[in-house]
Amino acid sequence: MGWLEALVLGIVQGLTEFLPISSSAHQSIVGQFFGGEDPGAAFTAITQLGTEAAVIIYFRHDIALIIKNWALALVGKIPRDDPEARMGWLVIIGSIPIIVLGLLFQDQIETGLRNLWITVAMLAGVGIVMGIADRTARNQRTLERLTWPHGLIYGLAQSLALIPGVSRSGATITAGLFMGYRREAAAKYSFLLAIPAVVGSGLFQLLDIGTDPVPPAWGPIALATVVSFVIGYAVIAWLLRYISTHNFMPFVIYRLALAALVAVLLLTGVLEPLPQG
Repeated sequence: MGWLEALVLGIVQGLTEFLPISSSAHQSIVGQFFGGEDPGAAFTAITQLGTEAAVIIYFRHDIALIIKNWALALVGKIPRDDPEARMGWLVIIGSIPIIVLGLLFQDQIETGLRNLWITVAMLAGVGIVMGIADRTARNQRTLERLTWPHGLIYGLAQSLALIPGVSRSGATITAGLFMGYRREAAAKYSFLLAIPAVVGSGLFQLLDIGTDPVPPAWGPIALATVVSFVIGYAVIAWLLRYISTHNFMPFVIYRLALAALVAVLLLTGVLEPLPQG
């Protein structure tokens, strides 16, 4: 991987990770224009560490309070029903589905599921479902009213993001809207819920590629990760302000348009369903 490719993919990762338009889909599509190679699940997982660092820093005060109160409640220093302590447990519960399914279907995630025809179907299908959820959303519940069953449903929705084209934020926010949560609440929980899954996936991939006989291009990967962090931080701040007064319909339209464009590029041979690499 060259430096220019890494720079472009880092920008793409930062711009698309938190928007409900699927960063993995964009990585696969853009990656093909650089020698026809898919950057791969490992590259995607590692660069996601950059964008996830942006989440951790942006929500650092919330995260610190959640961890502190969760630990205090665990040893009986504060009530177990403390809101921040509950949130700690809800993040843990919601993270279980993607961890289990990610380990069970690791090979498929890194190979067959990266077929761009599947990506097209997910971009369009999830886009339509998101549009329905946005139109019918009650937009009433706050995170203080998040229940254990709802936390698990959020987690199951997040696990769908193992399929390129779904979008982690898109799936979890859509689930939240269907359950009546406010857009800002659904987005915030989506960001918090992603931390264990994305950090764990990135670290797992680091260990995995460390055993690869072909040394990875660490310099370009580091560049892409740093760039994705800077841009991702700005996108988080923008998105939370945007959805406080706007709906998700622009993202729905974008997903459908991108799905149509990729389908045309596949049919005309400009893109390959399963690229090299």
